[in-house]
Order: sequence, then structure tokens, then C-alpha cells
Amino acid sequence: MDKIRIRGGRPLHGEIIIRGAKNAGLPLMAAGLLTDERVVLTNVPLLEDIRTMTALLRQHGLAVEKPNNEGEAGRVLSIGGPITNTEAPYDIVRKMRASILVLGPLVARVGEARVSLPGGCSIGTRPVDLHLKGLEQMGAVVSLDGGYITATAPAGLRGATILMPFPSVGATENLMMAACLANGQTVIANAAREPEISDLAACLVSMGARIAGIGTDRLTIEGVDRLHGTTHPIVADRIETGTYACAAAITGGSVHLRGGRLAHLGAVAQSLAEAGVEMTEQEDGITVRRLNGLHGADVMTEPYPGFPTDMQAQFMALMSVSDGAAMLTETIFENRFMHVPELNRMGARINVHGSSAIVRGVPQLSGAPVMATDLRASVSLVLAGLAARGETVVNRVYHLDRGYEAVEEKLAACGADIERLPG
Repeated sequence: MDKIRIRGGRPLHGEIIIRGAKNAGLPLMAAGLLTDERVVLTNVPLLEDIRTMTALLRQHGLAVEKPNNEGEAGRVLSIGGPITNTEAPYDIVRKMRASILVLGPLVARVGEARVSLPGGCSIGTRPVDLHLKGLEQMGAVVSLDGGYITATAPAGLRGATILMPFPSVGATENLMMAACLANGQTVIANAAREPEISDLAACLVSMGARIAGIGTDRLTIEGVDRLHGTTHPIVADRIETGTYACAAAITGGSVHLRGGRLAHLGAVAQSLAEAGVEMTEQEDGITVRRLNGLHGADVMTEPYPGFPTDMQAQFMALMSVSDGAAMLTETIFENRFMHVPELNRMGARINVHGSSAIVRGVPQLSGAPVMATDLRASVSLVLAGLAARGETVVNRVYHLDRGYEAVEEKLAACGADIERLPG
């Protein structure tokens, strides 16, 4: 199992290219199940989760091909073909929670699906009940047996008004895709508003879907008989953007994030500004630099445009070397402080009280062997290693490969002393 070794203390300077968002690419790939024509995605990130979704779609009978594996052309996926199998097996689904996104499209397109309950990072229960209740309101018959979800709609799905008790990203995506082929009008109220959802909606519209309210918390979808193929570029990854902004700040460097979009960062941009980080938007991206030291800034994770739970661990690493104290409150997932003991091994002063963590900044972190527990926790330890004195070795970096492409190469190109070691 690979490790990443970092010798910290070097300010980052240079440019990092921000690629397509994993959290946009996965539902966009699932949308390929809604049509028998080709869906071509560009700006595809080269990540383990993308490979897992590729295997899953092939399991359903679709051809997922790269027209050319060289350079930027290799970031194109062509998805299409008949659905020959409606089961999403445990061996694939257990690797990634986003596998649940095939449920809605399968039921909408062919009237049935059997999908294993999903796996992924161990950061909380993340139940799928909102997905299932929404499909039931649209006329699907849903049952759970032997760790599998079975959903059928032999007469097709019908439009419904669905009020979500919580703006779930995955449920919004699943139900929006299903509604595109349902009979009649579907309204999703209290829908999630993340940029990745707007990106999915834009792709669906280009496929012939009729969706109103894109970017708001109320989506209205008029079902159509069929969707056609399209070509769609995946939106830039705002979490990757925020992560590398923290990397520039924690090392006291200056980095240009080519392709990053400041408007998509939401509360992250505001929190970084409060911490003393300057983000300047330019025509082709964002330039990030630390001003006069880092200052403690409190954050609370919330649905978009609030501070994203996927940036909490990275911001905690940044706060661990700030002046003063900061309180980080996690409201989305109950187990998302598993990086705290590892940061404390490096000399951070972090105390957890229920759903909040109090971070008292220290002048210097010290390198240490640490272990990644989930995707975002793993990159927070890389950030801490960049700022620490001495050598840090991050173990179990397979989590990192699920959501960050060539992180050690990108950081090394900006002056970091970092390398991947074979396990």
C-alpha cells in the first residue's frame, strides 16, 4: 500500500491546474444510463472513483471508452449503449457511495434496478432513505433485502412533488435524473444547490430534459419520452481549488490555480479571507497568497453555499498553525473528526467537544508518521506535512487517490519536497 513522504517547510510557488470535479463527474457518468445515444464528457479527472464508476456502468452493459489516452484528449469519456444488466453488485458499489446514483436512471429508463447498499469513506451513516422515499413518491415499488435495494416501476415513473427534509446532494441528483423520464411534472423542493448539481442539470438540459429553477432550491422537471446524446465539459473542482488554496496558505507561498472559479467556493472564500488569505480572481483562474500571518477563523459546515463538509479537514490543518483559536463545527457527518488524533500527533492542539473542535494554533508542527482515515482527512495530513518541521509519512493514501489526481506531482512542481513511496 503506497505512502506519501513529505519534508516540510518549503513555501509553494507556481501553478496548479484544477481539473474536473469528481462530485460532478460521477453523476454525469450515471446520466449516460438515461439515453441509448452517446454522452461524451470532457475535462474528466483521472481518479479512482471515476474508474469505479466506469466499471459499474460497464457492468450495466454500457460501453465506456476513451477515444484517445494522450494528453488532454485522454480526459474524454464516451458513454453509451444498451442496458443489459440492472444489478449493481456489492463488489463494485462497496468501494464508493456515489454508486447509488445509478438507481434513479435505471428505474426511469428500464423500469427496474437492484443496487447494493453503498460503501465509501467511513465518515458517518449517510442513509439513502431520501433517495428511496422520493422514488416511492414517483410510483416505484422499493424493498430492501440481503443488503440490496430493489426498485421496480413497470408502468414507468410518474411526476410528484417531493419535499426534502434536508438538501441532500445525492438524493437531489438521483431524483432529478429519474424525473427527466417520468410521466408528468416533478417538483423537488428544498433541493441541494451545489454547483455540481447545476452542472448535471445543464448536461441533462442539453440532452433534451426540461428543467426549471437550476441553481435554486426548487427544481421543476417536466418529464420527456426520451433523452439524446450530448457533449459536456465537467465543471472545475471547487474542493480541489479550496484544498490547494489551503496548501498555498499553510506554507506561506503564492500559487495560481488555473481553472479554479472563485464564485463556486461559497463560504470557503470568505473563511479564507478572514484567516488572512488573499484570493485574486483572474481570467484563467485564481491566485492565492497568505498576507500577514494566519488568523483563527470559526466555521460551521452547512449545505451550499455554506462551508462544505468536504473542506473541514483541510481548514482545520490550516487553523492548526494560525495565530489564536478557531472553532470548527461539523453539522453534516457525525464521524468527520477522525483526522484530529493524527494532526495532534504532529503537535497540533485540537480538542473535540461533541460536534465541534477547538483548534488552538501552534507556531510549528512536527513531522510524524500518520494514517489517513478517509479522503479529505488524508489530504489534510498532506497539508500539515507541508508546513511541518521534519519528515511526515502519510499511510493508506488509497483514500487520497479517490479524489485527488497526482497530488504529489502537482505539489512537487510548486517546490514541495514530496514523493510517493511504494507500499
